[in-house]
Amino acid sequence: LPKCWDYRLEPPRPFDPLMIESKKAATVVLMLRSPEEEILAKACEAIYKFALKGEENKTTLLELGAVEPLTKLLTHEDKIVRRNATMIFGILASNNGVKKLLRELDVMNSVIAQLAPEEEVVIHEFASLCLANMSSEYPVIQLLALKTLGVITNDKESRTMLRDSQGLDHLIKILETKELNDLHIEALAVIANCLEDMDSMVQIQQTGGLKKLLSFAENSTIPDIQKNAAKAITKAAYDPENRKLFHEQEVEKCLVALLGSENDGTKIAASQAISAMCENSGSKDFFNNQGIPQLIQLLKSDNEEVREAAALALANLTTCNPANANAAAEADGIDPLINVLSSKRDGAIANAATVLMNMAMQEPLRLNIQNHDIMHAIISPLRSANTVVQSKAALAVAATACDVEARTELRNSGGLEPLVELLRSKNDEVRKHASWAVMVCAGDELTANELCRLGALDILEEVNLSGTRKNKFSEAAYNKLLNNNLSLKYSQTGYLSSSNIINDGFYDYGRINPGTKLLPLKELCLQEPSDLRAVLLINSKSDV
Repeated sequence: LPKCWDYRLEPPRPFDPLMIESKKAATVVLMLRSPEEEILAKACEAIYKFALKGEENKTTLLELGAVEPLTKLLTHEDKIVRRNATMIFGILASNNGVKKLLRELDVMNSVIAQLAPEEEVVIHEFASLCLANMSSEYPVIQLLALKTLGVITNDKESRTMLRDSQGLDHLIKILETKELNDLHIEALAVIANCLEDMDSMVQIQQTGGLKKLLSFAENSTIPDIQKNAAKAITKAAYDPENRKLFHEQEVEKCLVALLGSENDGTKIAASQAISAMCENSGSKDFFNNQGIPQLIQLLKSDNEEVREAAALALANLTTCNPANANAAAEADGIDPLINVLSSKRDGAIANAATVLMNMAMQEPLRLNIQNHDIMHAIISPLRSANTVVQSKAALAVAATACDVEARTELRNSGGLEPLVELLRSKNDEVRKHASWAVMVCAGDELTANELCRLGALDILEEVNLSGTRKNKFSEAAYNKLLNNNLSLKYSQTGYLSSSNIINDGFYDYGRINPGTKLLPLKELCLQEPSDLRAVLLINSKSDV
């Protein structure tokens, strides 16, 4: 709760400071009935300072009749008066006599109204303090106070104030109290905000609260509590120091347990938390034996969001980690991953393609993936309208089309057409990865010729003429295609390298300019003889 004594009320403009002694308190209370805003604001400031001095002064104000006129100022049209009155009640409401009178005056709606989004943070905090002071009396007020804290602790300064006033200890105690289980979800939401700050994280860890939080999340039988706990871990785990502390507290065991929940929301939240924790190498290694098999099972879920979250966790776990990629394969993950490529959610498709690409970095796994009809399954993602999916699908092709058999399957399945179209993309990543895939696919002559027939060479030539669209892969893909079309290469460049072996069917048309199309040999044969330069054809076969 806020440290009220740190605040200074904004003084009205034309008045000098007004000090209250006990003998003058009655006079200032009378000022609360003034019609002038400046007087009201100044009287509230003096009463606030007077009330801060202790319970005796609060009782004095109660006996002098200050509470009733102050309640009317909660809805005053002047913002400063309204704020000052709210701050006073944040202090006065801790007095039992004041609490009793506030119940009789039925002012809770006026206090709750101060929680409106358009009000200042300071009003939110003191209104929450008032509500919290009233809450042994009104359980629903505890709920409202926690909901308010859930909003205001999005602000870093408010989180610091809550931490400094031992608010985190109170929140943990709420979680430990079974009788307050109706408040656990809101308490977790506040804790989730606080865990974003390293200082709060350290304080919770040092007081044993972090271990209690993880144990609470793992053992709770309420799905929303488990889900919110996992979300709290996710938010905090974006900070590297927080990840380190979580790992030391063995957060991974808690998250693996949550993957086994019957609630889809909890499974999603746990998968997302695992994704965030993957930045910690120790966590990444932990999930090798515990976590990856469970995530593979979630890929088979009927819930598309569950499949997407599980695929994201697997993508992060297997990136730059051959051991985890191998573990995913050993958990029979290839078939489920390929099935996810036909998902309705773009994120799920992109994540599954990433995992398959990570697996394919190892030759035995690549061969296994090829045996599961990856080349046919990847065609739909290549045709996606989503650039992330396009990019990941192209990378998957580049990782798996590394031999003649795979390229033949891709060619026969009609996968080259959408791949060539991606070379035209305005998205740099898509164009780069598509160029990479084309470079890999151009590794054999038949596929290279088919790519050229589909216009890949022309598109790449156009791309490479642009200073902003070309990239090292587009240039490499163009050269790779040229090396499988030596007639064109010789006509465009005027030379062949020592590795370019001329076979039957090579012809020398003469030098052509960039952008000029080289006619196929069949079309040249149909032309009438002319006085133009002769086309030289290599043909070592005998006509006999």
